[in-house]
Amino acid sequence: MKDREGKKIPGFNSIQKKLILTVALTLGIILFVNLCIFNQISHMLTQVDSVFASNVEIVDLKEKLNLVQNRVYEYLNTKSSAALEDYYRYEQDFRMLLTEMNDVNMDSSMKILEKNIRRMSENYLETAAQTVQAKRGRNVERYKTLYEEETDLYQYISSYIYELNSQQFQQNSRNYQMLIASINVMKLFTVAVFVLAFLIGLIVISGIIRTMIKPLTKLSTAAHQVADGNFDVEIPMVYSQDEIGIVTSAFGQMVESIRRYVVHMRTSLEKEAQMKERELLMETRLKEAQLKYLRAQINPHFLFNSINAGAQLAMMEDAEQTGVFLEKMADFFRYDVKKMKEDTTLREEIQAVDNYIYILNVRFSGDIIYEKHILDDIDEMMDFRMPSMILQPLVENAVQHGIREMLGDGVISLIIEKEDGYIRIAVSDNGVGMTESQIRAVMNGESYSDSTDNDSNGIALDNVMHRLSLYYNRDDLFQISSEGEGMGTEVAILLPVEERGS
Repeated sequence: MKDREGKKIPGFNSIQKKLILTVALTLGIILFVNLCIFNQISHMLTQVDSVFASNVEIVDLKEKLNLVQNRVYEYLNTKSSAALEDYYRYEQDFRMLLTEMNDVNMDSSMKILEKNIRRMSENYLETAAQTVQAKRGRNVERYKTLYEEETDLYQYISSYIYELNSQQFQQNSRNYQMLIASINVMKLFTVAVFVLAFLIGLIVISGIIRTMIKPLTKLSTAAHQVADGNFDVEIPMVYSQDEIGIVTSAFGQMVESIRRYVVHMRTSLEKEAQMKERELLMETRLKEAQLKYLRAQINPHFLFNSINAGAQLAMMEDAEQTGVFLEKMADFFRYDVKKMKEDTTLREEIQAVDNYIYILNVRFSGDIIYEKHILDDIDEMMDFRMPSMILQPLVENAVQHGIREMLGDGVISLIIEKEDGYIRIAVSDNGVGMTESQIRAVMNGESYSDSTDNDSNGIALDNVMHRLSLYYNRDDLFQISSEGEGMGTEVAILLPVEERGS
């Protein structure tokens, strides 16, 4: 068979071959199931045959015991060499049967009986051997006494063997009934498997037929829609390479060609509308760029240069405190502009905090008490490199949200110490404190930014946390603790000494 381009369709992909393969696979499954069931039934029949084999072995043991006892009795009465030879042969056979019996302590009553029979039989055989030896030595009194002991043991062993045979028969009977029940269950299982295999085969064949009919039905529906002028109809996806797949593919190519022509015409009209829209958008963006450009003309250096000029003028007019204030302002803004996008040192960060506190105390008439505790072992780490503008936002947050609304004196503490391979920097206040939910909100980045506050430099705590995380590639370097409302707050950062050199 050939497709529309003249290429021959592979025989394996034809519908006929698929149906033959499906039927063959279904029959193969049924054959395999039959073989498995036949093997299981054969195994069960073998078990049925072996159920009562143990009783046969016990009966054989009893017969060998009787033969040994009879030959001993015959030899004692006749002293026949034939009886003696039979005794030795049967005695050996009896010993061989005893080796197959249990010889250890077990919970099973039958195993205990086997152990007793084996031990008593060993005593019996030893007594029988002594009896025969005494007879051969013509010691009449001794072989009579030994024969009586042997006879007693023989009777005990016989009774034990009878009891063992009875118990074994009862157990074998139960096992036999269980095997018969299993065979009956196997019969039902066999019927169920045959029915299941038939249903599976029916489902598989129905599925294959459905895979052929369903694409044809969809193809027929699509053809009717195309005939009505709808070229956006969805062509059914057929991945098979059989006759149905080839017909569907050819129909799809035909519809796609018509659709491309319609889309081309529609696209031409849409492009004209898009060009007009793009022109309006470009005009809007140009106006935005012009506005940003005008805003960018405000040079921050002009700000602190002007503040420096004011400081010099204050010095010339003997306004010393005003001059110092303006110098602190100029230093703070110069650091803010210079260090925002580069690393800094711990010393420079502390100096920025000092300048910031000084400026605030001038503004608020010295209402902020600033305590700085730098432990002695930190002196050698003052040139340690760290991200810039980290400490000042912590102090600013303590002022804005901790002590700003207090009635009494506000205290800001800066504590710097070493702690297990880290430099720990803590900023604490005696202000309003924080609840657990507020702390969780800040740590989750849900705190609001202070960029709209006139007294803020626009760097919120979430910004500090984000930059620490990026700088050290870790998320465990920022801590907030508070004992509750009105108990103050401590915000601490950990700077890994080993991960960033000084």
